[in-house]
Amino acid sequence: MAVGNFGGGGDEYTPITEMNMVPFIDVMLVLLIISMVTTPFLEQGVNVDLPVAGGKTLQTGQEATIVIYYSKDGNLRIGDTPVSRSDLIRTLKQKFEGRKDKGVVLHGDKGVSYGSIVEIMAMLQGAGIEQLGLVTQQE
Repeated sequence: MAVGNFGGGGDEYTPITEMNMVPFIDVMLVLLIISMVTTPFLEQGVNVDLPVAGGKTLQTGQEATIVIYYSKDGNLRIGDTPVSRSDLIRTLKQKFEGRKDKGVVLHGDKGVSYGSIVEIMAMLQGAGIEQLGLVTQQE
């Protein structure tokens, strides 16, 4: 604890009761700089490592095809929008409202189990999806 002589005369020292803010400000500025430096390195989106297989290129219709990404850690995205498993059916029904073409393209990571892909396919069927394309890397 710091002490000082306040009053001019005498040999009596009293403690300084004010909090020193300089170390606190220094720490906060260091944390700000660290966050500013690391923010550009944060990864955006979900990496999907597609399995390799032979097949034909899909022909898309006139309407924009809805693309679903399913990563090996269980993250789902419809296009660029993250979606939970519980909201998948509701979100797809909203997107397909008033559309004639009810087709979806599924990008499933090769690290995802077959059972998980089948569960997603069953959910898509429950949402009224009539056509489903599975995307792979060409050999």
